[in-house]
Amino acid sequence: MMYPFLTLPDKTEIVHSEMKPNGKVKVYIEKPVYDGFHSAVCYLPEYKWEDIEGFSESEISYLKKLVEKNAHLIMEYSQKGGFANAANF
Repeated sequence: MMYPFLTLPDKTEIVHSEMKPNGKVKVYIEKPVYDGFHSAVCYLPEYKWEDIEGFSESEISYLKKLVEKNAHLIMEYSQKGGFANAANF
């Protein structure tokens, strides 16, 4: 199951998985573009990035900082069924 976390003004979507028994959380980032999508995966808490497709170096740098600054929230929400469930929406 993937839970929505954040939508950026350029329509980039950041979603995350539930926390796995090994303590890992998959963060998936996808941005719609004219010919499909740019995408990237980050695994927390290691901050291991892989499958980066289409994003520029500056975009990835920004996304890495964004994920790093919000990792504590993503980790918390991954244990509570996502933001909407954690916030009782």
